[in-house]
Amino acid sequence: MSRSAGNERRELFRYWLPWIVASAALVALAWLFVEPAPPRQVVIATGSRLGAYHAYAQEYAGVFSANGITLEVRETSGSVENYRLLLDPSSGVQAAIVQGGTAPQEASHLQAIASLFLEPVWVFVRGDQPPVRLQELRGQRIAVGLDGSGTHMVALQLLEASGVRDDGTTRFVSLETGAAVEALMKGDIDAAFFVSSPAASFIRDLLRASGIQLLNLEEAEAYSRVFPFLRQVKLPRGVMDLEADLPASDVRLLAPVASLVVRDDLHPALVPLLLEGATRAHESGGLLVEPGTFPSMKFVEFPVDKSAREYFRSGPPFLQRFLPFWVAAWVDRLKLLVLPLLTILFPLFKIAPPLFRWRTRKRVYRWYGVLRDVEEGIGDASRRSELISRLEKLEQEVSAVVVPLAYMDEYFDLRLHIRYVWRRLEEAGTSGASPPWP
Repeated sequence: MSRSAGNERRELFRYWLPWIVASAALVALAWLFVEPAPPRQVVIATGSRLGAYHAYAQEYAGVFSANGITLEVRETSGSVENYRLLLDPSSGVQAAIVQGGTAPQEASHLQAIASLFLEPVWVFVRGDQPPVRLQELRGQRIAVGLDGSGTHMVALQLLEASGVRDDGTTRFVSLETGAAVEALMKGDIDAAFFVSSPAASFIRDLLRASGIQLLNLEEAEAYSRVFPFLRQVKLPRGVMDLEADLPASDVRLLAPVASLVVRDDLHPALVPLLLEGATRAHESGGLLVEPGTFPSMKFVEFPVDKSAREYFRSGPPFLQRFLPFWVAAWVDRLKLLVLPLLTILFPLFKIAPPLFRWRTRKRVYRWYGVLRDVEEGIGDASRRSELISRLEKLEQEVSAVVVPLAYMDEYFDLRLHIRYVWRRLEEAGTSGASPPWP
């Protein structure tokens, strides 16, 4: 690189420097107000360690782990506790799998990510003939799930709507799943409610047990109209065990829809990871639904998160399709700074070059000012020493400067004019020295 070209770059940088500093300051200031980076750890509330919620959340955790984030799967007593944890900012829980119909009345700051799967309400009754109405449970001992569980809430709502109450003649018993199965098998209770996936082993055990019948709810459609969070589903004959023909006939069931719910302050970059995990875990369908039915934006009880809507509409975010998660998250944050950065850079590119030209010409004009003063004093013999000194100093200063190529014409014009004034000094006889050039 030539000396003149390097000088020109240095000069340009000198005039650009204030704008560069201002741009950096603006970017640093804007960065403080940009949404923070995603957290390294997220907590999801599920249910019993032996239940489906916990198992599915472990599958989600694999997706998070592959992207450098820890998804802590927290065991709970069920949906009611999950909601309590979600509504308590100090709990650290930001997401939860919950059962339809268990949402509290005050559930602000919550948003739905997707509905995930159907969880049938199984009502098993001791006897030889399968019951078809809940009213047939009057006067019996009924296990309605643990207090605070989703099973408990749904069982009480269905029994209350059917006119079946804990009035002394009919008794409601609070038991967890394993204890309820054992009590039903022994005859310590007469009926039991369960909300569980068809894949649960105890469901098949109860279907095979002699003297225990599965309620075939003939009013299933009516209940689904009264309780919007319930769906009427059919358990086809033989679907649980074709060889044993279980069940021996089609059975009408009610099924709440399990959903993935989050706090509204969950970082939006994490929503696609939750949906990726949910898609892997639930898109294959099951005994009650066809593949591709879940995850879905249908059947949810809260407004669907904005990022989740975009995922269902267009798939994973564009950047996350091609870049590692953390790189995509960083670029996504950075793009919010582009507009203020351009606001500074555009004037920079527009103003800096004219400013540089003006500054260069200003120096040339100052030199010409000195040269004009010397020329005007040529006829004054008393100023001989002063004029010589000023002209020598001017020539030295001009010779020491490396002018950018774009201004070489003005530079050489100045050098020629300096020599012209020296010749006039010689002709006037006021010069007692030779010009400072060969």
